[in-house]
Amino acid sequence: MTAFPTAPTVRTTPGGIRWEPSERWVRGRTGGGTTVVDSRHPVLVWEPGTPVPLYAFPREEVREDLLRPAKNSPQGTHSGSRIFYDLEADGRLMENAAWTFPAEDLAGHIAFEWSARVGRGLEHWYEEEEEIFVHPRDPHKRVDAIPSSRHVQVGIDGTVVADTRRPVLLFETGLPTRYYIPREDVRLDLFEHTDHSTACPYKGTAAYWSWRGAGDVGPNVVWSYPHPLPAVGAVKDLLAFYNETVDITVDGEHLKRPVTPFT
Repeated sequence: MTAFPTAPTVRTTPGGIRWEPSERWVRGRTGGGTTVVDSRHPVLVWEPGTPVPLYAFPREEVREDLLRPAKNSPQGTHSGSRIFYDLEADGRLMENAAWTFPAEDLAGHIAFEWSARVGRGLEHWYEEEEEIFVHPRDPHKRVDAIPSSRHVQVGIDGTVVADTRRPVLLFETGLPTRYYIPREDVRLDLFEHTDHSTACPYKGTAAYWSWRGAGDVGPNVVWSYPHPLPAVGAVKDLLAFYNETVDITVDGEHLKRPVTPFT
């Protein structure tokens, strides 16, 4: 009888760091094109109190010749790591771009900052041949974009700003359902396009609009993905609203505003 390998299990260090081996081929490059990480044995790491993972890599799969002992190590970051490195590549020095974890389970591994996430570190990351952004995608998280015929209405301060029977519902683990609505079914004239943008490793880069009217509505309440990643291509150019801020009614049922990190 053929024995099939079992899926990796998440393990926890005494200090509360969760980690799990990954079978993905991961590479990290500088903006100048220097490959600093080329790993076929990465480890996904979840630090305590941080909902998104990062990668750590065996030392032998890292360009250690580009690392220098950090001159100004930050205190109290990355689960109390005491060893930080500056990265010297492409004629520039990136301070505290890499570090090790003070955990025996992760001895021999080095982690790196992602520039798109914290403003410093490596600019380009790849899983296999696909570039990924902001942080690694969590293998225990799902994002599904499903076309629907539900009747969805969105209101702000008593004004109906969207009304559709052809939404795309986006289900993302740990977040409320987002209702993506065709532009023709949204009163976009009541909103103003802004310069704000965000990047998501699951969906892509979003553009935003703010409410022109009165009422207790924060900025950038509407967003859209003009070039979504293939997995959620169904939301291309559709508009979504923060459930936390607006009034959403689905098939006649008024939804309670959720409390999330976006509230």
